[in-house]
Amino acid sequence: MGSDSAAEPSAVLFDRDGTLVVDVPYNGDPGRVEAMPTAAEALGLLRDAGIPVGVVTNQSGIARGLVSSEDVARVNRRIEELLGPFNTWRVCPHADEDDCPCRKPRPGLIFQAAEELGVLPRQVAVIGDIGADMEAAAAAGATSVLVPTELTRFGEVIDAPNVAPDLVMAVQLLLSGRALGPVRQGESVE
Repeated sequence: MGSDSAAEPSAVLFDRDGTLVVDVPYNGDPGRVEAMPTAAEALGLLRDAGIPVGVVTNQSGIARGLVSSEDVARVNRRIEELLGPFNTWRVCPHADEDDCPCRKPRPGLIFQAAEELGVLPRQVAVIGDIGADMEAAAAAGATSVLVPTELTRFGEVIDAPNVAPDLVMAVQLLLSGRALGPVRQGESVE
């Protein structure tokens, strides 16, 4: 069984593509960045509450030679132009086959971000659009909220401890303290 309700998080980490911005596969062009409809409002709620925000994102296009680290950095700067500053950016540049500890669903990016923000991983919440985001949060001991898109698989929605229809509702769930704490793989969210 999952943990009881979590307290308001000390930091909130967002997946980038499909969560904060419309997913453009292997995007290296800042001109193609489009914020998700409720991203600015959700981030505003967190910033108004004094809660640090960050991004944890897999960018395997770097390892595959489809985009450069500089391309990704330019896209990230454009995201900050649209949505405001983030307290931390954690990017995994590896491909699946690299077997690195930072690539979601592994928890490395969350551990790195929590350390940089000076909070424990269990004090962090992660908002994302796919199961790998939820699995990384669970592996780190963090709370998570899934905000499904048309690319989210049905099973990922069923397995998520918390699901919200948009980013504002996800943030409101976290700020209310009603979000279920981390659910480990194999546990029930009932």
